[in-house]
Amino acid sequence: MGGNAKGMKYFFRDNGTALRIVERIKALDQPARIMHVCGTHEQIITKHGLRTLLPENIEVVAGPGCPVCITPVKEIDEAVYLSDKNIVATYGDMLRVPGTSISLAGKKSAGGDIRMIYSPAEAVEIAKKNPDREVIFFAIGFETTAPMTAQILLNSPPENFSILCSHRLIPPALDFLLKEGIGIDGLIDPGHVSTIIGTHPYEELCNKYNMPQVIAGFEPIDVLMAIYMLMKQIRNHEARIENEYTRFVTYEGNTIAQEMLSKTFKADSREWRGLGVIPQASLALRKEFENFDARKKFDIPLQSDETCDQACFFCANVIKGAGRPKDCPNFGENCTPDKPIGACMVSTEGTCSIAYRYGTIVNQR
Repeated sequence: MGGNAKGMKYFFRDNGTALRIVERIKALDQPARIMHVCGTHEQIITKHGLRTLLPENIEVVAGPGCPVCITPVKEIDEAVYLSDKNIVATYGDMLRVPGTSISLAGKKSAGGDIRMIYSPAEAVEIAKKNPDREVIFFAIGFETTAPMTAQILLNSPPENFSILCSHRLIPPALDFLLKEGIGIDGLIDPGHVSTIIGTHPYEELCNKYNMPQVIAGFEPIDVLMAIYMLMKQIRNHEARIENEYTRFVTYEGNTIAQEMLSKTFKADSREWRGLGVIPQASLALRKEFENFDARKKFDIPLQSDETCDQACFFCANVIKGAGRPKDCPNFGENCTPDKPIGACMVSTEGTCSIAYRYGTIVNQR
């Protein structure tokens, strides 16, 4: 079994296979602007120099696929405020994301009780070990990570535990972007999210916007094959959802995870960093779980309404695929992974962070 898995990995990174797919893409002689919405896809594309293999008339841009990057300023500020008197637990990348005046890392240095964790189960354990203190789990991520939060809620967490919910939903965000008119000819849909939700939630986008879509996996061959499949649809004036990632994604998705999400969350309209309020593209806790809702449990002052930090005015353009990292005057000079100004430079899935780390070996056209 291990040998087969190893062999499959080599296949999905085989140079000869990649070049054969690229030749087929070139043979179509079809111009296109394609968007993906996944930080891991951007990392694969940039790290492996896939853009340099494609014809000049094909542009692949990154959309809002990094959950850390799209968490808005006001929600960072909420977490910072709560850390004054409580324990705040969250994932490592969130610590350095800029808020209005300070990041969680900065607040931790100033005395805030902020814990870095790898799963929500760790936040529950912290609450059990500190029964005299309130523990808030700052929960971020798309449909991929939201089921882990749901599972915690369905297993009776301690009373001193609560959730600052910042989970987001991909299909409504894609609907919002397409309605805004972002000038793309096709979409590469995220494989991780699709393992949970399946392929069917994207069908409406095909019908509503005549938008070709392909769900892709996370190896270079996956991405190149997805581009080839999209290019054929575009050339043939077709618009349907195709599944390149058939080894993990099904039509119905993970129905157990979907049921957990349905029991614990409801759709909500909240802000995305750089994009403003997107209708029904966020998750909020259902009434049955409001005792664990940090926004209801604590009196949190109204936070900033800034969509993006003033110091990072270009962040919004990068998040919605309207600008490239290298076009930002702060990129690589005032803003680096060690000293980020904007959210896109913080996470390993952030477009600017990826461009900074791998941009010297690729043509960021």
